[in-house]
Amino acid sequence: MQAKTLVESSTMISLAKPQAPGQVKHYLQFADLTREEYDYLLKRSAWLKTKFKSYETWHPLHDRTLAMIFEKHSTRTRLSFEAGIHQLGGHAVYLNTRDTQLGRGEPVEDAAQVISRMTDIIMIRTFGQEIIERFAANSRVPVINGLTNEFHPCQVLADIFTFVEARGPIQGKTVAWVGDANNMAYTWIQAAECLDFQIRFSAPEGYQLDGSRLTAKALKHLTICTDPKDACKDADLVTTDVWTSMGYEDENTSRMTAFKDWMVDEELMSVAKPDALFMHCLPAHRGEEVSAEVIDGPQSIVWEEAENRLHVQKALMEYLLCGRLD
Repeated sequence: MQAKTLVESSTMISLAKPQAPGQVKHYLQFADLTREEYDYLLKRSAWLKTKFKSYETWHPLHDRTLAMIFEKHSTRTRLSFEAGIHQLGGHAVYLNTRDTQLGRGEPVEDAAQVISRMTDIIMIRTFGQEIIERFAANSRVPVINGLTNEFHPCQVLADIFTFVEARGPIQGKTVAWVGDANNMAYTWIQAAECLDFQIRFSAPEGYQLDGSRLTAKALKHLTICTDPKDACKDADLVTTDVWTSMGYEDENTSRMTAFKDWMVDEELMSVAKPDALFMHCLPAHRGEEVSAEVIDGPQSIVWEEAENRLHVQKALMEYLLCGRLD
């Protein structure tokens, strides 16, 4: 009898577990998972990345379908989720509000009921966090936040994996955030609280954090610095984002003026630790939030950071559908 191939013998059966309505685990913000779950996901991401680099087939989500719903433009989010579900043995369906009934006023709740009955997992990239919360409340399958105005958990998960891969555990380290109080900043703060590291935040007057969104525990991991140099001093990681996020284009001129002294350049990086890393979630505007010398320099790890969206999201989808596969 002919021997079964690797695919036939071990990867053609989905490992996804049935989930009862009301017991579905979603990933809508970084705080939705525990430190123990993140420890597992980081290890699992490394394992999946090794398999990817070795061209080893692994299809735990054989015949499973990911719905990707986009209200905001995307490069890395779409590519990493679509490639990721394919590499796990599943399929992706791309939806945007211009081409669906969502764009014609169909209630989010109704869309969630329909889409979640035809697919196994859903990723949404939208504007307000309340939209994805309403969708998840009516979904029969896991929902992942691909980005909202308030949070960007998949990106920060990739950033933390990238740091751990390059420097070891992030616990006890110092991360400098130089820039706007945007979805990335708030997600980094949640991550610091969960994973026990320090975050230093620096932004110009008028672009500070909203204290009502910060827990008492989060404040123990947060230092607000008026001067970006103070934020970067002896930091293990310096990270930033564009000064004008999607949805705030009308403020671009005023933001360019307000943030002009907050560009991450060689002077700022010089006060960080000698082996400090630089990250940016991309796309980047050289000469605005970061100088070309920094983002293209030896301390920059932005391309590894971008690639790692693929690996951590594969681990996340696998976990939400299959549970632990140690």
